[in-house]
Amino acid sequence: MVTAFLLLSVLPLAFAAPAAESASAFAGSTMSAVYPPPGATVTTDESYFPDAEQVGYPGPTPTGAEAEAIATAPVAALNTNAYPLVAPQTPYSGTGTPFQVIRSWGNLSPWFSVGSDAFGLPTADPQIPSGCELEQVHLLHRHGARYPTSGSAPASFAATVQSAASGSGFSATGPLEFLNTWTYKLGAEILTPFGRQQPFDLGVGFRVKYGQLLTEFKDLPVFRTTSENRMVESAIHFAAGFFGVPDYQTSYHQEIIIESSGFNNTLAPWNACPNSNDAVAGDLGGYASGNWTQVYLNATTSRLQQYITGLNLTTSDVYAMQQLCAYETVALGYSQFCGLFTDEEWRGFDYSIDLSFWYGDGPGNPAAAAQGIGYVQELVARLTKTPLTTFDTSTNGTLDGSNITFPLTQPIYVDASHDTVIASIITALNFTTLAANGPLPIDRIPAYQTYHVHDIAPFTSNLVAQVVSCPASVSPTAETGSAKKSASYIRFLLNDGVVPLTGISHCETPDSNGLCLLDNFIEGMLERIEEVNFVYDCYANYTPPALSADTIIDGRMLK
Repeated sequence: MVTAFLLLSVLPLAFAAPAAESASAFAGSTMSAVYPPPGATVTTDESYFPDAEQVGYPGPTPTGAEAEAIATAPVAALNTNAYPLVAPQTPYSGTGTPFQVIRSWGNLSPWFSVGSDAFGLPTADPQIPSGCELEQVHLLHRHGARYPTSGSAPASFAATVQSAASGSGFSATGPLEFLNTWTYKLGAEILTPFGRQQPFDLGVGFRVKYGQLLTEFKDLPVFRTTSENRMVESAIHFAAGFFGVPDYQTSYHQEIIIESSGFNNTLAPWNACPNSNDAVAGDLGGYASGNWTQVYLNATTSRLQQYITGLNLTTSDVYAMQQLCAYETVALGYSQFCGLFTDEEWRGFDYSIDLSFWYGDGPGNPAAAAQGIGYVQELVARLTKTPLTTFDTSTNGTLDGSNITFPLTQPIYVDASHDTVIASIITALNFTTLAANGPLPIDRIPAYQTYHVHDIAPFTSNLVAQVVSCPASVSPTAETGSAKKSASYIRFLLNDGVVPLTGISHCETPDSNGLCLLDNFIEGMLERIEEVNFVYDCYANYTPPALSADTIIDGRMLK
């Protein structure tokens, strides 16, 4: 007993916590790598490495039939993982569905197939409804996972850490101890390795689902993207997955539309809509998100500050740390920042991005529908095979006015764009079920929320319009008395979730499969095009309502 007492008495001394170590002087510094090695080229010793054509002996190469799994498979193939990323986990409470951090990063999340009831149609399925035949498909997809945009919060936080480390110094302990030797390893703007994989996989999946439509082509397809590096690379990786390597190089035409001020481009429409970039309507999303960040991260900042001395954390710093969790994961495969936050703090982060999009590019922004309406005009032209002759929005008269660069007879259309553009196009299409609980409050997360950016515009988000021919008995939206006739219908899948079209004029009748008669949809879109005042919403000098009184829920500024 005496011995035990003596041992217990000295434990606090023998196991006392070591003194906090000071951060390394390089903490927060930016790291980058260069590959291929300087001076190394594929032409070096090229004669030793002949290509496949020169080598010959390819073996048998017969091709098989095209797949159409979207119609023939008994169930839909869904995207449920993000290999090779190490998805962060928080402790499981033991009740309910385990919380998934990786699906709580808004537009910084990888895309996953959403649940069957994500948009309010619990019995709908991505598979073509029984009895229907696929006629045409339209795909609008976002680029793959990227590094942060230039000058964004993660890089600013790294600069703050480096300034403290190289100045008077700082010391981090506990969960923040890794900051003592942490360096910033992220590039800017371009795709990460995982971001290159995403559109490739999307292309493979699209070929398996819709490949049969390739047999209907009379000429090579034209797919479109914008001129930014990550956009071009995403489009090429999609094509490589869809057509195969090296076949993609001779299987289609890649149209690259200039993304810059002074050029009309429906896949980057903000350059044609000044109000989306200035104080009139461009600041609303940032203000709403910033207001909420101060609310949900207030206690978090204090909690983390206790583990670091010599560097005073701000709410902006902590928000950047949450962003770093997402960006490092999709770039490096794993991030130590992820474990710093609770489920509730991740829900707060997710909602901050919902607010940013709702008020910046979605239903709550007065110029959102105007930005998306150009794509809607293009969609109607494709559906009706009618050339565009009026170019009074973000449509490009040179490219959209040509039947070479804007063909109207393709069974498959593929366009690559940005997250904010997808949000604006969805607003222009008037998918009202996504906006059902708006306007969104900026000081709390509402119950029964319907607008989730992680479901709408994650990395490689994909919006698919399926045009199908169905017997009238399949859908209650069929014309009366046409029970034995077939008609063309359209429906939309957003990341494999079927979207109700009941907010669109002439598509109001609920349909369990999300179908609307194609003619009715076109009529509704023509009315929507007339309803959206592009010139006023994008160019007029108006004052949008204050966020506390903002009742805009369809992306238009009412006069």
